[in-house]
Amino acid sequence: MNFPEKCYNLLRKVPKGKVTTYKALAEALNSKAYRAVGKAMNKNPFAPEVPCHRVINSSGELGGFAYGIKEKIKLLKSEGVEIKNNKIDLKIYEYKF
Repeated sequence: MNFPEKCYNLLRKVPKGKVTTYKALAEALNSKAYRAVGKAMNKNPFAPEVPCHRVINSSGELGGFAYGIKEKIKLLKSEGVEIKNNKIDLKIYEYKF
């Protein structure tokens, strides 16, 4: 299994209403390849089954999204994730692997 596939398999565990970070995904895979996680999310051929919209920056900022940031916000809000000032409170919404 290649690195992107490992990312997608792990990301499938993150439930609606929760988020994870590029860093947390990489660390859960025993890696420091945070940017490679981001690249895998951007190229995700399995969306929305693999919910790449649930991956954000470690600072709580939204990060990027292949379908545009407005769509990412819409998807997260529809799942009950509160976004204030373009940030998500990781103390409330972070999924721990």
